[in-house]
Amino acid sequence: MSAERKLGVGSGAAICMGLIVATSCLVSLGQGFGLAGKDFIFAMIIVAVLNSFVALSFSELNYMMPNVTGGLGQYMLVGLGPWASIVSNLSAYAITNIFGVSVELTMCGIVLNMLFPAIPVAVFSVIVILTLLALNLYGVDIFAKVQSVTVILLISSMAVLGVLGLFRLGTGVPAAPEEIVPPVTGTIGIVSLSALAFWLFIGVEFIIPVSKDMKNPRRDIPMSMILALAVLLVVQSILGSGMSNYVGTEELLSAEMPHIVYAERLLGRAGFIWMSVVTLLAAVSTLNTVLPTVGKILQGMAEEGMMPKFLGITNKHRAPWVGMSLLIAFVFVMIFTGFVNTNGLINMILAGSCFWLASYVLTHLNVLVLRRRYPIAMRNKKLKLWGIPQIIGMAGCVYMIWNISSDMDDRIMIYKTFGILFVILALFALAWVKSAMKAKPFEPTYIGQMNIDRSINVKSSL
Repeated sequence: MSAERKLGVGSGAAICMGLIVATSCLVSLGQGFGLAGKDFIFAMIIVAVLNSFVALSFSELNYMMPNVTGGLGQYMLVGLGPWASIVSNLSAYAITNIFGVSVELTMCGIVLNMLFPAIPVAVFSVIVILTLLALNLYGVDIFAKVQSVTVILLISSMAVLGVLGLFRLGTGVPAAPEEIVPPVTGTIGIVSLSALAFWLFIGVEFIIPVSKDMKNPRRDIPMSMILALAVLLVVQSILGSGMSNYVGTEELLSAEMPHIVYAERLLGRAGFIWMSVVTLLAAVSTLNTVLPTVGKILQGMAEEGMMPKFLGITNKHRAPWVGMSLLIAFVFVMIFTGFVNTNGLINMILAGSCFWLASYVLTHLNVLVLRRRYPIAMRNKKLKLWGIPQIIGMAGCVYMIWNISSDMDDRIMIYKTFGILFVILALFALAWVKSAMKAKPFEPTYIGQMNIDRSINVKSSL
C-alpha cells in the first residue's frame, strides 16, 4: 500500500460518525423520543439495518472501482450513465449539504452567541467555517487528526450524558410519569417514524471519497461504516432514553434544541454548558467531514468531465481547495442573505433529503446492474447475499420518501420542491452531457476507465 494512505478503521469510523452526528441530528433524536418514548429505538434499529445495506452496496462498488475519487458520481457513470450521475451527485451531496451546512453553522453560531452574547451569530459562523477550511487545506492527515479528536470527545460526552439520564443520576428531578406518555404507539406508528430516525444515520458513505487514503480500503471501508452505525445506534439510544426520563413529551416536541433542555434538567447550568460544547463538537465534526468530502466529490466529477475542470484542482497537500471554497461561498450567501432563517429552508432540506434517499435507491440498483453487466469483476462474493440487501434497501428508502413528513401539507410542499429541483437539475445535466461532454446521457462508461490510476492526471496548484 502507498505510504500516503494513513487512515485506519478508527479514523474511517470517525469520518462516518463525524458527518452523521450533527446538531440537527440531536434535535431529531429529541423529537423521536418525544413522539414514541423508548420505543423509538425500534425505528432506529430498522434504519441502522437499512443503512448497513447502503454500506454493503458502497463497499462493493468501491471494491470494483478502487481508484475513483468522487464515489457515487463515478460509480453511477459506469452503471447508469452521465445524466443520472450528475443529477444524483449534485442533488444528494452538493445542494443538500449547502443547505445542511448553512443550518449547522447557524445553530453553532446561536450556541456560541448564548455563551458570548456580545458577538453576532453570523460572525461565529464565519470564524468556525474559515478555521475548518484552513485546517483542511493541509490535507487528509490534519483532517483525520481533527476528526478523530472531535469525534472521541463528542461520542464520549453523548454517552456519559446519556448514562446519567438513563439511570437517573443527574442533580435535577426526573420528569413525572404522566409527563412522558408518548403520542405514537403501536407497530405501524413506530415503523412510520423510521423516516425521522433516518436523519440519525444518514451519510455513512462519506468515507468513500477518502478511500484512497485508507491503509487497506477493501477491508477498512465496510468495517468503518458498520462500526460507525453500531456505535451510533448504541450511544444515541442511551442518550435518547436519558432525554425521555428527564424531559416531558410536550417539551421534547416543542423545544428548538431539546438536547440542551435535557442537559439543563439533568445537571443545571453545568449541563447547559456541557451540552453546548457537545453541540459545537457535533457541528465541527459534521462540517469537517462535509468540506473535504464534497470537495473530493466535485473533484471526481471534474475528472470525468461532468463538471468544469477547475473543480479538479488540488493544492500540494492534495486538498480539493477549489471545490471546498465554492461550497463555502454558497453557504455564505445562504447565511448573509438571511435565507437560512426562513421557514421554507426546512422543507428545502427535506426535499434535498428525498434526493439523498433516491440516490441510495440508485446505488442499490447500480450494484445489481453491474453484477449482471460485469459478472467476473472484482468484488467481495461474501457480501452478495443474492441481492437481498439491495432489494430491501430500495424498498426501505422508497417507504421513507413517502413518510418524509407526518404533516400532509408539508409533505406536498416538499414533493413540489423536490420536483422543481429535479427538473432544473435534469435540464442542466442533459445540457452539460450533450454540449460539454459530447456524450449520450444514458450510455455507461466502461469500468476499466475507472480503474486507471488517476493521481498522475490531477492538476495541482499552490
